[in-house]
Amino acid sequence: MSSPPKGYRLTAATGIHRGDRAYQQDQVEILAHPRVSGCLMGVVADGMGGKSGGRKASDQVILTARQLFERYAPSSDDAQETLKQLVLESHLMIKLTAITAEEEPHSTVAAFLVNPNRECAVIHAGDSRVYHFRGADMVSRTTDHSYVQRLVEEGQLTEDEANVHPQSNLLTGCLGTFQDPPVTLHHIARLEVGDTLLACSDGLWHYFTPRELGAIVHTLPPREASEMLVSKARQRARGGGDNLSLAVVRVEPLS
Repeated sequence: MSSPPKGYRLTAATGIHRGDRAYQQDQVEILAHPRVSGCLMGVVADGMGGKSGGRKASDQVILTARQLFERYAPSSDDAQETLKQLVLESHLMIKLTAITAEEEPHSTVAAFLVNPNRECAVIHAGDSRVYHFRGADMVSRTTDHSYVQRLVEEGQLTEDEANVHPQSNLLTGCLGTFQDPPVTLHHIARLEVGDTLLACSDGLWHYFTPRELGAIVHTLPPREASEMLVSKARQRARGGGDNLSLAVVRVEPLS
């Protein structure tokens, strides 16, 4: 086992809730590397399509992530290339599932891969997001592949208006569709002590401003932060909540 540089540790937690839906179609996982400490992958997948189609699609994303990460070698493999494979292979497998099933399974994905040197790669397709916070402040977040995001970029809607727009759930790209999925990569050169990564589905981020998310993940340890985010999202949904899922990883100093 190689060990990460001294002086910090990674703490992590996941949260998931069915919301007010009949079926759970979200999936979330944080994978610790089987051979290298200080290396992990976080994945959120929000499945869509039929009663079981969405769950089949999100399950496929998690399965593909496990298989790829099992083979991943931080010293020689490229993190961004591995995440790109996650998107393309999941997409292909979901399409193959669709041929044999009545449903039309689709899924979003939001994933990050942290190397032992604290370099981090991020990928997403659809409207599941990855946020990067430094302390309580948002450094960056992924940009949704959605109809309303396009309107925001064109200056026709504000972020707040997009959140309540009747077509806010229309995606312009995801996994399992006829078109190839978007491969939108983001690179974080180095995570600092005090940084937090948050991957989550729209069932969660829909109910929070970036400032609120940052305050919660900065103030509370990952386990308590994820519990608070789930319970606040449930309160704010007022009985109309979607499936929701999140993965939180924080770089903490060694005390």
